[in-house]
Amino acid sequence: MYYHLKLYERLFLSISIVYFTILSLWPITLNAESNWWDKTTKIIESLTEGTGKKELSVDEIGRAFKEALHIGTENVVSQLGVINGFNADPAIHIPLPKELKNVKNMLDKIGMSSLLEDLELKLNRAAEAATPKAKSLFWDAIKEMTFEDVKTIYKGPENAATKYFQNKMSSPLSKEFRPIVDDSLSKVGAIQSYDKVIGQYQSLPFVPDVKADLTNHVIEKGLEGIFYYIAKEEAAIRQNPTKQTTELLKRVFGTK
Repeated sequence: MYYHLKLYERLFLSISIVYFTILSLWPITLNAESNWWDKTTKIIESLTEGTGKKELSVDEIGRAFKEALHIGTENVVSQLGVINGFNADPAIHIPLPKELKNVKNMLDKIGMSSLLEDLELKLNRAAEAATPKAKSLFWDAIKEMTFEDVKTIYKGPENAATKYFQNKMSSPLSKEFRPIVDDSLSKVGAIQSYDKVIGQYQSLPFVPDVKADLTNHVIEKGLEGIFYYIAKEEAAIRQNPTKQTTELLKRVFGTK
């Protein structure tokens, strides 16, 4: 009988069926949305109450970040400030300066590559020797962090504190680190090794002049290595309860 109706009558009937179907389901839809909202709200509230973080003071949060960086720096210095701390770690091993690439190619051709290998080893030894002496510089920088600094990173990614600290302090740390690295380069014999490399290179005919700043290179790569592992320490403290070694860290980063 439906097909005997006129076209506009069939269209009107179809629209009416859809309309009344929606009206009949509407209360169910609203009820489902209401239940979903209620459940989500309860979950969020239970999580907040479980952590106790809503009771944290601004002072506690600030002190916790400084404490995390303090502990992280201590652990990193202990790891890197020893023989092969840099040299045997492929993640942070310090290569030769790029300015010496051509020098290496030329000396390799005449069987003198061992000179470059010795220099590269001593650059890593200089970083290893300088790292423990720089610990106090990092701790002084951590003390100077304000709560305004901390607020910008509290809800950031797992390495947010390290990245902020790195961006803000790399320049002054480099300046303070320079005399320490200069002294380390001299004590481990890197300067003498460099002089031998350049002397052998310059004895070859028709080679261009080359000069590399060993101090800047070790400072740059050394700080990169230190911050690389401080970031890992920060992430571990945020995520791993066994790394939350003080009551304050447990309270801010953990579930206490």
